[in-house]
Amino acid sequence: MAAVSANRLELLQIADAVAREKSIDRGIVIAAMEDAIAKAARARYGSETDVHADINPKTGQLTLARHMLVIDQVENAANQISLKDAQKANPGAQIGDTIADTLPPLEYGRIAAQSAKQVIVQKVREAERDRQYQEFKDRIGEIVNGVVKRVEYGSVIVDLGRGEAIVRRDEMLPRELFRNGDRVRAYIFDVRRETRGPQIFLSRTHPQFMAKLFAQEVPEIYDGIVEIKAVARDPGSRAKIGVISRDSSVDPVGACVGMRGSRVQAVVTELQGEKIDIIPWSPDIATFVVNALAPAEVAKVVIDEDRERIEVVVPDTQLSLAIGRRGQNVRLASQLTGWDIDILTEQEESERRQADFENSTRVFMEALNVDEVVGQLLASEGFSSVEELALVDVRELAGIEGFDEETATELQNRAREYLEHLDAELEAKRKELGVDDSLKNIPGVTAKMLVKFGENDIKTVEDLAGCATDDLVGWTERKDGETVKHAGFLDAGELSREDAETMVMRARVVAGWITEADLAKPAEEAPVAEDHPA
Repeated sequence: MAAVSANRLELLQIADAVAREKSIDRGIVIAAMEDAIAKAARARYGSETDVHADINPKTGQLTLARHMLVIDQVENAANQISLKDAQKANPGAQIGDTIADTLPPLEYGRIAAQSAKQVIVQKVREAERDRQYQEFKDRIGEIVNGVVKRVEYGSVIVDLGRGEAIVRRDEMLPRELFRNGDRVRAYIFDVRRETRGPQIFLSRTHPQFMAKLFAQEVPEIYDGIVEIKAVARDPGSRAKIGVISRDSSVDPVGACVGMRGSRVQAVVTELQGEKIDIIPWSPDIATFVVNALAPAEVAKVVIDEDRERIEVVVPDTQLSLAIGRRGQNVRLASQLTGWDIDILTEQEESERRQADFENSTRVFMEALNVDEVVGQLLASEGFSSVEELALVDVRELAGIEGFDEETATELQNRAREYLEHLDAELEAKRKELGVDDSLKNIPGVTAKMLVKFGENDIKTVEDLAGCATDDLVGWTERKDGETVKHAGFLDAGELSREDAETMVMRARVVAGWITEADLAKPAEEAPVAEDHPA
């Protein structure tokens, strides 16, 4: 009896030790042991036998039982029992019940014990992985400290104490080398379940790594008085952060810099000397862009809200400073603000304005059959197209010095005649290209667009429905550190990306691919119609 008690006690001691070592629940270890013992017992009684093991978590008492299903006609004696036989053991047994038949204790051989050990190890490993995933999935966005365990193919495996994480080569700063035993600080940006267990991905190049480092160094950020609104990084080289203060008495830039630059220097040191520009954030995009381009001075900004582009004019001497080495300054400013930034010198802007003026003058001379003086007058008053002229209030035209109401009416009539003639030409071209009439009914589609569609083999509503927004307005991509622009079917500036997307979605409604109700749903819920033939 003493030996049995010792064995019982031993089971619980093993369960406690494993649970403690692997930081998992004791109940999970006991359940794994029960599964292992049941598996070993099935090897003795037959694989079809439904054997269950039960370990009392307080006493360690092990009970083995075979579960039998009560049925009318027994087909498999290993796990089924007839109603008559079941009622001998339990008079209240009914068909469909399960009867537990207690089995005698087993003496396990070496193979059975080895098999049981494998089951326990597997179950414990699964529980450990699940514990690790549950613990770290809620820590995405935190900074962690760890020790380099090993380096594999340029990636660094970091021991976090309660788990292992990986810093891939592209998530490390350039020229940064780690050796076994080095301490490393990094940002958890992703935790994923994978077949080999949960993978914890760390980064030292992520913009938020810098933001979190500042939060550790600057109490005002930690307390919420100063907020980091935007971060843009060229890892290991240069970065810009936009900060704002919720308390007018606290200077956000000064708080981040610290006494004699002590706070910002601590972050710079952690990031291997990465230079950091701390910029006051502003809700006014023009002000924010001017701040973001520091240290360059800005003379003028022109905003195109539809295309989220901003044109910045700088003095000729400031051009190289504004653009920065290999375009770094303007690229980081663009990332920080989220707007495309075009930089021109004052001379370039002046030349371009002159070119636009001459171009508008020539357009008016040809379209309205007027002399150069009239064309220049219209261009200097800010008119840039014949369409504007046709739609403007005639009194505005008559108010131009040297014009009267009769001249203004004549000019407007000529503008309308020119546009009608242009529309007739485009309509003839559309028909010649075989573009379907139904495309004219899609909101936002113009006669000029219809011709462009025809030239690019978009001839029906279904063809337009099968297009991506990029097909119409083009797209940009980063290639070898440079931004490469790809043109769409339509002329630049003819249609915004948002309007192009609306046009394609409207075509899909007309084509019957989606419904008006689908269109009203948020973008992530709306069905994707890419499987339809283009």
